[in-house]
Amino acid sequence: MAALAPQLSLPAMTGMDARLAALAKLERLAEEFEAAEQRRKSNAVLKRAIKAWQKGDLARAGQLALDATETDDANAKAFHLLAMALQRMGHQHKALVTYERAFQLDPDDPELLINLGLAAWNLQLVDGAAKMFQLYIGACPDSPLGYNNLGSVQSDMGHVDTAIETLRAAIYRMPGEAILWNALATVLAENGRVEESLVFYQEAIRLDPDFARLHHNLGYAHSHLGRLGEALVAYDGALARAVDENERRESEHSRAICLIGMGRLAEGFDAFEIRNDQRFRAYVHHMTNAPLWQGEALDGKRMLVVGEQGLGDEFMFANVLPDLQRAVGEAGTLEIAVDRRLIALFQRSFPRAVVGAYEDRTLLDKDGNKSLRFIPFSTDKGDPDFWAPMATPLRFLRRALSDFPHQPFLVPDAQRVADFRARLDALGPEPKIGICWRSMMLGAKRAKYYSVLDAWGPILKTPGVRIVNLQYGDCAEELARAAEMHGVAIARIDDLDLKDDIDGAAALSASLDLVLSAPTAAAACAASVGTETWFLTAGRTWPQLGTGEYPWYRKTRVFSPDRFGDWNALVRQVGQALAERVTSSRN
Repeated sequence: MAALAPQLSLPAMTGMDARLAALAKLERLAEEFEAAEQRRKSNAVLKRAIKAWQKGDLARAGQLALDATETDDANAKAFHLLAMALQRMGHQHKALVTYERAFQLDPDDPELLINLGLAAWNLQLVDGAAKMFQLYIGACPDSPLGYNNLGSVQSDMGHVDTAIETLRAAIYRMPGEAILWNALATVLAENGRVEESLVFYQEAIRLDPDFARLHHNLGYAHSHLGRLGEALVAYDGALARAVDENERRESEHSRAICLIGMGRLAEGFDAFEIRNDQRFRAYVHHMTNAPLWQGEALDGKRMLVVGEQGLGDEFMFANVLPDLQRAVGEAGTLEIAVDRRLIALFQRSFPRAVVGAYEDRTLLDKDGNKSLRFIPFSTDKGDPDFWAPMATPLRFLRRALSDFPHQPFLVPDAQRVADFRARLDALGPEPKIGICWRSMMLGAKRAKYYSVLDAWGPILKTPGVRIVNLQYGDCAEELARAAEMHGVAIARIDDLDLKDDIDGAAALSASLDLVLSAPTAAAACAASVGTETWFLTAGRTWPQLGTGEYPWYRKTRVFSPDRFGDWNALVRQVGQALAERVTSSRN
């Protein structure tokens, strides 16, 4: 029979428990000491990261902050700085995840709420951003930052009245905060109420006259109202006060656009080269080792020109291509890189040139996102003698208005033009008027530049014309509603993809008598092939070059309302002008 194990007495048990408790306490103390030592080491690295940040070395700051988190994976401040560096370098999703980690470690840090909201906003997670800003307001009700950001994100969400009310209430609470007046002005300006925005921008400047961004924003408002002289003064004021180099580049770019819009072309196109600064926000790195063309002689050279900025701009800037084709001469080669949809049209227009597509990619490296543009059809056979973004030759070839030839420069497919013309003639003898009323890219900020087709009644109901659709993208519902509202038939070429078959769109445009359009790629396409084009704009635009037309094209006319974005007045004006044109043509 097995012997029973001896039972411990109560004093013995109590003594053992006390020894175990003491050992556990010593273990906790050792862990706390170790954690404190790790935090001390982590904070030492973090201090170096902060110094690198203050010197503007974001990559170094980010690497050191990462080292600090690896030394102490509970150091919320290290994760916070790492997230800030990631965000500034363009790694938006990584920044958001890192901010969330920092917030888990230190949920009582209100600054994390602001930065979490900004990171979410950058990723278009607007609901989450708004929630973070609301939490920040709850934690810091006397700080203007939460109200500033909340009102701005509410505007982006399309809740304009709510945004205005958020900012007005904050201004009543903190009337001396310039950023709140600026935010309210910006919400108004971005939603078409530009005239109203001026008084709020001016009050913001009165409160903080040395804040460069306020002067820049005031310039933006004046430029939209066509007051380019006042806009230029404001941009100069922004440049005189700019401390941040990124802000300086933004103001230089806006000032260049303003100068071009005023018709000061030589000065303006020279200044417009700021867009090719590698540190500019919208810079695109072109994958060629060829030197940038600076006006050198091109006879016998191989010259590469690359489209930029958007489809409409590729049409417009192509105004200089005939000059460059002549400049390279019989012995030289002009290479033209464009959006893939433009290849057939541009190759026909410049038969001696080599036309191909560029390819865009995004590179993530230690300095953030980089937009890359590859031109394989050119560089695969070795780099050319020179290259240039398509707008750069303007500074050498379009120094004055007299340098614009007012001639068509793109050649549509003659057979397709004849086919479309025959189809349109079958609809009746009336003049055929093409229409396009909006861009496909219609966010809350861009909507103010375009009208809705429902408002085009005075144009659509013009007697003696046949309206033809040139609007690309899905617009069937809009066309059907407008036809029903105004009792008109709008002709459609159903077997033509106006978005992707640009060569077909150019041929259809060339078969029309007149095109009425917002400043879109459809308008630029029509005007480039020589069709008379009337531009309907919310206000004066910089491509007018200080005139009442778009000098880039053969025959254009610009209609803009006396009050920015007053579409009802504008369509009445255009409807009357169209009726007068029809009557004049008959006579």
